[in-house]
Amino acid sequence: MTSLKIDFVVKKAIFPVAGLGTRFLPATKASPKEMLAVVDKPLIQYAVEEAYAAGIRQMIFVTGRNKRSIEDHFDTAYELEAELAATGKDELIALVHSIKPDDMDCVYVRQPRALGLGHAILCAERLIQGEAFAVLLADDLMIGTPPIMQQMTKLFAEHHCSILAVQEVPEDQTNRYGIVEGEPLSSDLMNIKGLIEKPHPSAAPSNLAVAGRYILTPAVFELIRKQPRGAGGEIQLTDGIAALLASEPVLAYRYHGQRYDCGSKLGLMQASVVLGESHPELGHEFSAWLKNRQELALPMMAGIQESTQAAGLS
Repeated sequence: MTSLKIDFVVKKAIFPVAGLGTRFLPATKASPKEMLAVVDKPLIQYAVEEAYAAGIRQMIFVTGRNKRSIEDHFDTAYELEAELAATGKDELIALVHSIKPDDMDCVYVRQPRALGLGHAILCAERLIQGEAFAVLLADDLMIGTPPIMQQMTKLFAEHHCSILAVQEVPEDQTNRYGIVEGEPLSSDLMNIKGLIEKPHPSAAPSNLAVAGRYILTPAVFELIRKQPRGAGGEIQLTDGIAALLASEPVLAYRYHGQRYDCGSKLGLMQASVVLGESHPELGHEFSAWLKNRQELALPMMAGIQESTQAAGLS
């Protein structure tokens, strides 16, 4: 369906991680938002593990200033490993080694200025070398069986074109997302005919929003480069993909799974609770604590409401 001269296996993934994370201040003043933990792993590790499960082995991080801890996280920690070895903590050594498997490569490139997601993708162009590639936004913690990116790479092997993960959103929230319209190919797949970045609800062609997972063909780079800059001088990835529709098919895929918007405090809290309850070591105990807390809270809340009503009547 495209002119790509590749074997249609996605081998590289881009992780745009240069954002400042201002919505999480003061926590992100000196630490990247991608290193915020959900239970016992940082957000970026969830995204990398998802890409790895899809068969991707080259992870490309588009970083910025004050993001060194992301590189350190996926690097060898000699002092830590020596301390663990000296105390016989073999299980923890294995856990540390699992963060970066031996067959996984991590590459880092700087985004010198915050000029939007499209610009971040352009910063990694030379490393892609004319191949199809994945994009994973660590802010979007996505849980599925199989993992979402694995679902998408399987579709890419079948259809040989760009694929965007999408989900339905409330109609009054379309101005927060890129919104697609198109022709259904199946219950889960749509041939995109139009793509609009953050339309007003009255102008939105649908309520199908682009989530934080993409598989793109390299033709998108030149089209991103040609796009005029929007507000704040930003270059939008959505505009480049919309331009790609004129020359190549692009599919929207309703993924099977759950997305948590961990770019917001509420989403991060929700993900922490859900993954906390499913934690292999502490999930059962945590769920019991939540249940007990809720049971204790109900009569307490009822008492507060009664007191409030009584105060209002007196």
